[in-house]
Amino acid sequence: MNKMKMLKLFCALVLGLVSLELKCQEIPDSINNPILPGFNPDPSICRVNDDYYLVTSSFTWYPGLPIYHSKDLVNWEIIGHAINRPDMIDMNNLNDNDGIWAPTIRYHDGLFYLITTANKSGGNFYVTASDPKGPWSDPVWLKNAIGIDPSLFWDEDGKCYYTGNSWDFKKSWPGQCAVWIQELDLSQKKLVGERKILSYGHANNATFAEGPHIYKIDDEYLLLMAEGGSSYHHAVTVHHSKSLWGPYIADKTNPVLTHRHLGTKCSLQSLGHADLVQTQNGEWYSVFLGKRMLDGYNPLARETFMCRVEFENNTPIFNPGKGMVLSTMERPDLPWTSVNSDPNRDDFNTTNLKPMWYFVRVPQKNFHTIENGKLVLSLQPEVVDSLVNSAIIIRKAKHHKFKAITRLNFQAKKDNEQAGLIFYRTANSYYSLLKDRFGITLVKKHLGKKEIVSSVPYVSKEVYLSVRVDGLDVKFSFGETLDNMTDIGGLQSAKVVSDNKFNKFNGTGVGMYVTSNGQRSKNNALYDWFEYSNIE
Repeated sequence: MNKMKMLKLFCALVLGLVSLELKCQEIPDSINNPILPGFNPDPSICRVNDDYYLVTSSFTWYPGLPIYHSKDLVNWEIIGHAINRPDMIDMNNLNDNDGIWAPTIRYHDGLFYLITTANKSGGNFYVTASDPKGPWSDPVWLKNAIGIDPSLFWDEDGKCYYTGNSWDFKKSWPGQCAVWIQELDLSQKKLVGERKILSYGHANNATFAEGPHIYKIDDEYLLLMAEGGSSYHHAVTVHHSKSLWGPYIADKTNPVLTHRHLGTKCSLQSLGHADLVQTQNGEWYSVFLGKRMLDGYNPLARETFMCRVEFENNTPIFNPGKGMVLSTMERPDLPWTSVNSDPNRDDFNTTNLKPMWYFVRVPQKNFHTIENGKLVLSLQPEVVDSLVNSAIIIRKAKHHKFKAITRLNFQAKKDNEQAGLIFYRTANSYYSLLKDRFGITLVKKHLGKKEIVSSVPYVSKEVYLSVRVDGLDVKFSFGETLDNMTDIGGLQSAKVVSDNKFNKFNGTGVGMYVTSNGQRSKNNALYDWFEYSNIE
């Protein structure tokens, strides 16, 4: 072999080793919690072969019921939404905390089932699909299914059973709820036969028993439940039975998962509403919701976390040896599989909106198009304060420190016309940074009280609008160029979008909003791009 060939071989070997080393460095040994940051509460999960599918609540955000897919339980990609046709559900006049509540996703005999509650908008229903990407069927409404948080379980006899919760009985203590079971005849698409209460919770003062899931593990039925409400006392309990119909005996370890014993100063609280999945390697994991707190406030709402589970004498031990959920955990023993994540910047170069964008409530008419690399929003009479669909398009805020910025091209023709950026939690809690006929106006609505924080002159047709969040500190700015941005409104607070009497269940978003404030308008606002970036 001549020297040139030896040199080429040596270079190829070195490049191969370097490439291998880089690949090894790219695959971490540990992963971060939450696995789905931002507005992703009430997770449910199932596995089909080596594919994992996860769904979370969506409340009044549309499209609803996001479907996530992963190969490794770490890298998740949104592949569709189960509620994506306007005639599937009516969300008009719904409070932001109503709408689509806790779903359960299951797979049986070649079909995916997704069952959930449309709170104050129809009750409990299920949809089916042969492909989780969709299309999903029209809702099958279960008129006599009381309560919330439905789940499905197929027993070895092939029958499908429905579990849910109920408040409809004479209570023995405050906050008492019941978890019940009944057969669901899928051919008749209705509940049939006996209905039986399985549990009121693990103790004689247990509150808000909900989120039930049944599994059969080692010839024993396991009932997993949420208890304590969705706030500080939230927890997961487990109950055992030799028979599907009970009696179910509370596990002595209960609650098997909670952080309420760590006190109010704990940075991760309200753990609960769990689901279990077994990997193809025989290992068990749980997904559940939690809140990342900042000085007692929760601006990001409820997110999806995960931990390892081991069974000891049929008791599921969550994060064994640690007894609490940590911000980092060992990566599951599954082949690392990267996915396409939500892009930081959307240049609006696709025909349709990317899956990361949402409306608030179901649009009654089309007010957006994408033309020549710009998102065009037509001004609508509806305002964001009302409980109907307004011309708002938002994406989920996922970090305690982030920056969102957009370039807007808009000229108001009348005093009532406005367009700009919005930092939104509910119709009673938001910030809006809008361009109008007179200039730039920053509005704050907190606990239902709306006020103009600042209004300054601005004449140019084009403007950059930005919000920067650093923990609980929020700053807004605007300018003709990115190099010459002007702060407006001084230091504001993320407490506005944190949990309070109005901000309870849904999540926080940031995006674009236009309105003609109750009057008809033919004016449009053009957005060149929108960028969201983590600044931690």
